[in-house]
Amino acid sequence: MKTASRISVAALALAFGAPGHAIAEAAQPAGTAQAARTEGKTGMRTAPAVAPVKLRWEIVRNELGAQGGRTRARLSVTPLNGQSLPAQGWALYFNCMDGVTAGPLAGNLVLEKVVGGSLFRVRPAAGFKGLPAGQTLNIDYYYPNLLIKMASAPAGPYLVFDAAPEVAYAITDFKQELPAREEQLKRPAGRDTLVTTQDTYRRNARADVLPASALPPVFPTPLQLRTGSGKVQLARPPQVISGPGLQYETAFARALFARYMPQGDTSHAAVPLRLRIGAVDAQSSPEAYELSISGDDGINITGNTAAGVARGLQSLHDLLPLPSDAAQIELPELDVTDAPRFAYRGFQLDVARNFQPKDVVFKTLDLMSAYKLNKLHFHITDDEGWRLEIAGLPELTSIGAVRGHYTKEDQRLPPTYGSGPRVDDPHGSGYYTRADYIDILRYAAARHIEVIPEIEMPGHARAAVKAMEARYHRMKAAGEQGADKYLLNDFDDRSVYRSPQEYTDHVMNPGLESSYAFIEQVVAQVAAMHREAGVSLKTMHVGGDELPHGAWEKSPLSRALMQKEKLASTADLWDYFYNRVDGILRKHGMFASGWEEMGARRSDKERAQQLPNPRFTQRGFSLYVWNNTPGNEDFAYRLANAGYDIVLAPVTNMYLDMAANPNPEEPGVNWGAYVELETVFDFQPMGAALTDAGRRRIRGIEATLFSETIRDASRLDYLMMPRLLAVAERAWAPDPALSAASHRAAWSAFVNTLGQRVLPRLDLERGDVRYRIAPPGMVVEGGKVLVNHVLPGLTLRYTTDGTTPTVRSKPVTGPIAAKGVIQAAAFDRTGRAGLVARIVNR
Repeated sequence: MKTASRISVAALALAFGAPGHAIAEAAQPAGTAQAARTEGKTGMRTAPAVAPVKLRWEIVRNELGAQGGRTRARLSVTPLNGQSLPAQGWALYFNCMDGVTAGPLAGNLVLEKVVGGSLFRVRPAAGFKGLPAGQTLNIDYYYPNLLIKMASAPAGPYLVFDAAPEVAYAITDFKQELPAREEQLKRPAGRDTLVTTQDTYRRNARADVLPASALPPVFPTPLQLRTGSGKVQLARPPQVISGPGLQYETAFARALFARYMPQGDTSHAAVPLRLRIGAVDAQSSPEAYELSISGDDGINITGNTAAGVARGLQSLHDLLPLPSDAAQIELPELDVTDAPRFAYRGFQLDVARNFQPKDVVFKTLDLMSAYKLNKLHFHITDDEGWRLEIAGLPELTSIGAVRGHYTKEDQRLPPTYGSGPRVDDPHGSGYYTRADYIDILRYAAARHIEVIPEIEMPGHARAAVKAMEARYHRMKAAGEQGADKYLLNDFDDRSVYRSPQEYTDHVMNPGLESSYAFIEQVVAQVAAMHREAGVSLKTMHVGGDELPHGAWEKSPLSRALMQKEKLASTADLWDYFYNRVDGILRKHGMFASGWEEMGARRSDKERAQQLPNPRFTQRGFSLYVWNNTPGNEDFAYRLANAGYDIVLAPVTNMYLDMAANPNPEEPGVNWGAYVELETVFDFQPMGAALTDAGRRRIRGIEATLFSETIRDASRLDYLMMPRLLAVAERAWAPDPALSAASHRAAWSAFVNTLGQRVLPRLDLERGDVRYRIAPPGMVVEGGKVLVNHVLPGLTLRYTTDGTTPTVRSKPVTGPIAAKGVIQAAAFDRTGRAGLVARIVNR
């Protein structure tokens, strides 16, 4: 066999499956359901070949230093199937979310940053000898900071050869090794400390195990609940009697009982279930309701609006026993008067970084409805993807909704967040058609959930910027008029800036009138879709976050606008931009929503303490405040005191993309915090810094889930649930009292309710929500192993022979006397296991 150094690059490309000079790439996805399959003048084909290469990644060591430290990591490449890597003419591409140290590497290799964002490549330098088949090349490189979470590991690797630069070979035999050795897990004292099984046991012991009879019967905790002494027996589904305007609620009630009682005993009279809209005593919330169950009068639900009736039906759902084969249903006699603490109880779903299909959005809306959340903040655009069809701007989806390998920038967006080289990757590429979006709006409206679309601007806009740049070049080349009508960037801009995601070309330019024409077109089309769906659009979220310092400063068009409008600085240009955006929204009957920076006075200094912007306090802006990091802990309250309406979405409590803890096996990121279930539950929205007027400005709270690390729906479930249940409780019910005893009682009631009722119902009714099942806690006391779990009610099983527990393993019924390696895991009602805990009993 020839050595790799003597094989021509062209021959190697052919051996790897490249069709000579042809371009191997897939066409753009069409909506959410499929990828277009086209063959055209570029020779496109749908499925790039898989590289016959094995790739492994691991941390070599964490190296601590005075400034925190750095991490040495290793990619190990092994060519397979008789193929070899030549001395020159190839590149190994991959994503790294937090960036790596570029430059020369040992072994005559070089590591390069390819494009802003997270795409890197390794190429051979002069002197590289090639890599024969079956041999392994270890490529060592550095992260400039300590790598703590696996989210920073390489993702989406692929090979490209110079002989066929548009052909990409996905590396599917790729594994990331979890760090386990001491040198891999080394951390500075007091920072990112690993959570031991003993730590978990002590944390779990903060709650008591409660009997089912002591649990609150309705979730989230209702405002008032009075129990009676009797029971109401249902031998058949109740007779639903409803007033006008309750079509969805009537259908829901009938479907609910049909699921529990598909047959029913028709020899018994049906208990009436009356649904009506009417005034709820002493409650002004449109979602307030009264629920009564009695043997004399059946079941009655009254809501201030249809939304209130819907919330009451969810409470009735809670009162039903868990699904079983029982022929009858027994309901307790009771009276509930209930209303939410906050009018805004939200969840932000990011489908821009990694796309999710329509059915996943439907599933999310179902979960929100079940737990009485009422606002879906729909993050549909960002640097890495534009996910909504807009009439008149096809490039937004033909370019901005497609990621994959390319050689010309106006073909598509680069691979990011592990989406790899293929343009038909279902999470890197994809968008909602107009029909899809209208379906989502109607599905949400039937559940009394308001969809608030987010169009990111002026930063976080690379997908739109590049799409409109491609539109410009296409129309210019064709000699068409109006090429610059929707252009978003100044070609002569020499501003120097870098976003937190490492982009230097992702900002809309406020000096172009075409920027406002683009925004007007998008706003008008989104508003038209809402009208077609029969759903009002009260507000649009218009971004505002993380505009990097330096943007616009050397743009001739921005400088000309500043001179014309007598603007002293780019901070004034920011105000000008959002004054124009606000005007566009008002024209369409909307108020402006955005991240907190939209209501902040921009400073010339990076990382300066943010100050409320007095220019917009009377505009009715609604600000979503995420930044409560050091120096800005009370910024939300200062904004509220200044007159802005506020939705609280603090990174330290409400960012569900944050990992639960620093342990390597826990997915998620950690740039802002670690967020356990208790972290969310313990959030107290009303800070001491609020004035009375400021308190009235707090609209509610929102959990956010950015999708950089979400490559499939099961990861979405894992990060979202059950923490979203703590969000629901905190948004609906009052804070638990501050005393230790009162907090323990509230926390105990919450985790027992989840473990014994809420999650088992989810398992038995749906079975498709792969929520996080935390590892058990374990300690050795008196020669025996004690095991507990954060959610009492889940089944705990263990092994003593070193094997992983399964549904056939012994259940934990008390202290374990066995010696040796004891492993335990919790299981849901479907038999799905959670993370495994391990301890040695000597």
